Amino acid sequence: MLEKIHIFHTNDLHSHFKYWPRMQSYVREIRTKLTTMGETSYLFDVGDHLDRSNIYTEATVGKGNVKLLNEAGYNVVTIGNNEGITLSHKELYHLYDEAAFDVVVANVNASQGPNPAWMKPYVVLTTAYGTKVAVIAATAMFEIYYKELDWEIDEARSTLIRLALQLREEVDIIVCLSHLGITEDELLAEECPEIDVIFGSHTHHVLPNGKRINGVLLTGGGKFGQYTGHLVLEYDTKSRGIVEKKDTLIHNKELPTIKNEHEIVQSLEKEGKRLLDIPVFTTERSYNKEWFHYSQLSDLFAHAILEKSGADCALFNAGIFLDGLPKGTVTALDLHRIFPHPINLCTIELSVAEMKEIFQQSKNEEWPYIELKGLGFRGVIFGKMLTYGFSMNEDRQLLINGKLADNDRIYKLVTLDLFTFGYFYPSFKYAKKKYILPEFLRNIMIDYGQRFFK
Repeated sequence: MLEKIHIFHTNDLHSHFKYWPRMQSYVREIRTKLTTMGETSYLFDVGDHLDRSNIYTEATVGKGNVKLLNEAGYNVVTIGNNEGITLSHKELYHLYDEAAFDVVVANVNASQGPNPAWMKPYVVLTTAYGTKVAVIAATAMFEIYYKELDWEIDEARSTLIRLALQLREEVDIIVCLSHLGITEDELLAEECPEIDVIFGSHTHHVLPNGKRINGVLLTGGGKFGQYTGHLVLEYDTKSRGIVEKKDTLIHNKELPTIKNEHEIVQSLEKEGKRLLDIPVFTTERSYNKEWFHYSQLSDLFAHAILEKSGADCALFNAGIFLDGLPKGTVTALDLHRIFPHPINLCTIELSVAEMKEIFQQSKNEEWPYIELKGLGFRGVIFGKMLTYGFSMNEDRQLLINGKLADNDRIYKLVTLDLFTFGYFYPSFKYAKKKYILPEFLRNIMIDYGQRFFK
């Protein structure tokens, strides 16, 4: 007989809850109908469900997202980089303590001590007709970040291939939750036809009806809750093989609205604001922000990050400030509004010649107007590149804190981690560097403010 197995899937929500109520209402309704028809269904998430730029997620340190996943009836999820490297070790270790679903990620392990109880390399689901479906998963390899946060991360593709070959004789169907990106998914499909379906994410790609490579079906559901995927597998229980696999994307914007939908979404933001509305320090005056100039806030921020890092000089873009610092009582909510980005500091060791090159590159007249998307940046535009503690005189000599630089010295520059991926400053990608984790910019400003504004 032919058995139909339905798998609904989401990915890269990034705490965009606008369509969450209608999406989950729709999936719940369809799954109920499928149950009455005797057909098995599952609901998966492929990572980056949380994003700490969202007030509710920040206030609950991601546990609010887990609560939503529980309420929606998810069966299996994996972690993305937003779960994996924007939380401290302890916060990630306990993130899924109350999860009512399985969390699968095969290529992450605790550096010391046991893994958290929720962390599984794979799970095997059994349908109403006894068909065994193995779910394997892996997440993007931000090795340096994971190491700094006391996690070990293994090479994803080889780990998944090993698991697929191990499970092939034990189960009927193998599916993979991949928070690796479309390129890695394509390579995995080429190398491992034993996997039947790869649910894709991370690169926010959209595959309206999936994509077949080497007999493997790849999916991609965009980002920010735009789509819900619906995979249908037809499995011949007699010949023990898949005879058809089809994936479609449902545009969540076009789903029927539900009662009190807006109020449900607003209640999450309201709860987040309530939890974050706690005083952290008090100022005697306001500090303005500017996107195309130095500002009172940029000066204050430069002092904070130089003190935190012990660096000789600093470099950052003015667009990171989404608001000014108010006069009087400053709350954690204020700091989150100013610095919503899941961005960390990084120190980089550079020679005098390299520092000169960086200074010249920072004068790029087009950068301030870029509408930057991604790399952890959650602002509007890039803004002016600001340099603190280093400059060049008329003779093109490098000055460090007003003094001629020593050509035999290596200097330490503190900057934002978004610049270390090579897009703006290619030399940063290969330079010696150290990430300052797990504190975000807002946490560093809170710590500094509590000491500075006494």
